[in-house]
Amino acid sequence: MTDPTPLVCIPKGMLREAPLSEAHRIWAEANGFDGQEGKLLALPGENGISAYAFGVGDESQRSPLVLGLAAAALKPGAYRLEGAYGDPTLGALGFRLGAYRFTRYRHADAAPELVLPDGADAAEVDRLTQAAFLARDLVNTPANDLGPDRYEAVIRDFAEARGMNVRVVAGDDLLAENFPMIHAVGRASAEAPRLLDLSWGQEGDPKVTLVGKGVTFDTGGLNIKPGNSMALMKKDMGGSANVLGLAHAIVDAKLKVRLRVLIPVVENAISGAAFRPGDVLPSRKGITVEIGNTDAEGRLILADALALGDEDKPDLMIDMATLTGAARVALGPELPPLYARDEAFAQALVETGMAIDDPLWHMPLWGPYDKLLSSKVADVNHISSGGLAGSITAALFLNRFVAPETNWAHLDIFAWAPEARPGRPFGGTDQGVRALYGVLKGRYGV
Repeated sequence: MTDPTPLVCIPKGMLREAPLSEAHRIWAEANGFDGQEGKLLALPGENGISAYAFGVGDESQRSPLVLGLAAAALKPGAYRLEGAYGDPTLGALGFRLGAYRFTRYRHADAAPELVLPDGADAAEVDRLTQAAFLARDLVNTPANDLGPDRYEAVIRDFAEARGMNVRVVAGDDLLAENFPMIHAVGRASAEAPRLLDLSWGQEGDPKVTLVGKGVTFDTGGLNIKPGNSMALMKKDMGGSANVLGLAHAIVDAKLKVRLRVLIPVVENAISGAAFRPGDVLPSRKGITVEIGNTDAEGRLILADALALGDEDKPDLMIDMATLTGAARVALGPELPPLYARDEAFAQALVETGMAIDDPLWHMPLWGPYDKLLSSKVADVNHISSGGLAGSITAALFLNRFVAPETNWAHLDIFAWAPEARPGRPFGGTDQGVRALYGVLKGRYGV
């Protein structure tokens, strides 16, 4: 095996202080290299490339995952870090996350590999890399290979590999067991709707319940989406994919929690059985729901799942969902809104996420907007009148299905990187997983 190639990390403006030979320093200067963030420069040797210089940018502005940009650009091979790369665990994690490739349907060069630097937590790097790759692979897989039937099989395999118990309620059994909104949303598909209920951990440990939106494809239903809006709807199960990534990290780290994972899995299809605008649906919570638009289906299936999770009186319940376009209009694709009843928990999530480049933005459960969900024929309409504050009103709708005393948080994620950035190649992506895991590890770590 050949020795790993050095990757010399150099902050902006610090070329003179970098561990380079004088010849390499002159070469870098001649090529306009001065540590600019993301700039990769091959350094010549007697028999070809002897090392690479990589710019990590200005310390006050750079992403802690900046080494992901190097991994995205490097050719296959083994590399080792030199120079100023900061925290070794975050540096190694950034490199590994940036080396992600989705190769299920096409050939691609092998990803570069990194020799872990001294001081890096190998278990943590592996754990968080696997969590991210799991979520990304699922989101990137198209619906023809990940419909409800196949998704259930994937989740069962996931659970079996981690010693988790699994229970599934599917088809008309959803009606018999009082999950009417999950059934209504998914009944038009050729593949039955279902609810997967996973559990792990010791009885008596704090109960942490995760709920993930699992819409394997969203046509919009009878309020059909235009083609440009439907093109990415394979990612509408991104909430559940990220929940599974988070569950992997929790189980792998053996956090002292009684973990429950609830994933309603449906395809929002169109047929004679499709639910309609103007329908009034019962719900598990006993709240009647007027359907304002069938393209707002995610909150319906989440509501039944949240109501179930709440019956167990968890110490903490978190849901993740690709829920609203309004969230992207307000905050863009990189910054998911976070809604939480516990202000201290929300602050911890924001601070943790910002420190590791997994950002979240705390948004209010603004009570005065609750009136926008009023209905003249049912207890509530599931969309707001007028279309304003769409992400907030979606969160307020879910809020009705969770008892006021429950510590509940909701993440309205995008699960997609429309352009590459440090540690996140283009395509399906993880969001909120590392921030949530970091806070949960701080609370429940062994």
